[in-house]
Amino acid sequence: MEQSRTSHIERNTKETQIDLSLNIDGKANYDISTGVPFFDHMLDLLAKHALLDLKIKATGDIDVDYHHLVEDVGIVLGEAFNEALGDRKGINRYGFWVLPMDEAQAQAEVCLDLGGRPFFVYKMEHEQKYIRDFDVTIIKHFWRSFCDSAKMNLHIELKFGEDLHHCIEAVFKSAARALRVACDSDPRALDLIPSSKGRIGA
Repeated sequence: MEQSRTSHIERNTKETQIDLSLNIDGKANYDISTGVPFFDHMLDLLAKHALLDLKIKATGDIDVDYHHLVEDVGIVLGEAFNEALGDRKGINRYGFWVLPMDEAQAQAEVCLDLGGRPFFVYKMEHEQKYIRDFDVTIIKHFWRSFCDSAKMNLHIELKFGEDLHHCIEAVFKSAARALRVACDSDPRALDLIPSSKGRIGA
């Protein structure tokens, strides 16, 4: 994979304005500002553990609700991945990671397939629904939007956990590591499409 796996996407609607730059083969250089501190923190973790160079500047109607902004960032991030991956030649395609956070008694499991066909499974049960003023149920919409736009099969499951902040953190870190595996390559397959069909999404 000698081609540059980068992308830059702008998305402007009446609800949100997003400018995003991505380098999949980065070194975890990131600058993320959405106006939602907890969400910024999770995106920082995603970039850090997936070794992404990621810049996001997002604004929107967060005085009304965080939902539009969080969901739209997921859409744009997924579009950026889809564009940067190109024909997906040479990638491992599949990624899987189980991540424990023992001090929080949390464990998250993420498996994904960058095979061009969106499908989403999300299992995260917790009695707490808010971290300060952030409604954590919005996180599901972020991942669904990301999954659909990136054209991936994504399964996320919180196996168990007590501290809600660390439960969500475990999910983002696990997803980052799974993405890193799936986007990496096998030197024996650099010129190969990772599908017996000869094309992704067929």
